[in-house]
Amino acid sequence: MERSTSKKVHVIACGAIAREILAVCRQNGLHHIDLNCLPAIWHAYPQKIVPGLEKAVAEARAKGFQKIFFAYADCGTGGAIDRLCEREGIARIEGPHCYSFFAGNEAFAAKADDDLLSFFLTDFLARQFEAFVIEPLGLDRHPELKEMYFGNYRKLVYLSQEEDEALQEKARAAADYLGLEYEYRFTGYGDLSPALRAI
Repeated sequence: MERSTSKKVHVIACGAIAREILAVCRQNGLHHIDLNCLPAIWHAYPQKIVPGLEKAVAEARAKGFQKIFFAYADCGTGGAIDRLCEREGIARIEGPHCYSFFAGNEAFAAKADDDLLSFFLTDFLARQFEAFVIEPLGLDRHPELKEMYFGNYRKLVYLSQEEDEALQEKARAAADYLGLEYEYRFTGYGDLSPALRAI
């Protein structure tokens, strides 16, 4: 029997982690989660995230959802998501960004010095490198900008949620395209899994 909206948890998530949320829900039998994803491309335009969350919260409450959770880290909003959380009484995933919570926030922080000059990919970004990195930065039209954007990076670190050889090839190709050393780290779902299980 379907739970009513009052018994479900409405998770408002970044579309860039939708696949991983659905996988965690399947693996853990989290049938009480009602998922609503906002556009993944906002990953590149963080100023759009909080207005989008505000609208999604109002819509969810109008539908009768009492418990809401943000499947977002800070995501470049400079604390704006946390201020929204405080105003609305909503929790979010801990961490500054998805790279951190996929790696595990503690583990990511512990490697911060080593990773200072690293550019990160997740499974989503390995799949969508052209649409979410090359095109928004205009590198398809102005390849000469590559040095300006990436000249200070030393390596590309692929934080992998699923062990997939085809995605590893895509990530290696992205590192080659950017002229960076390549490093692969399998993370699984990191802190996303316990965060979803706890709601």
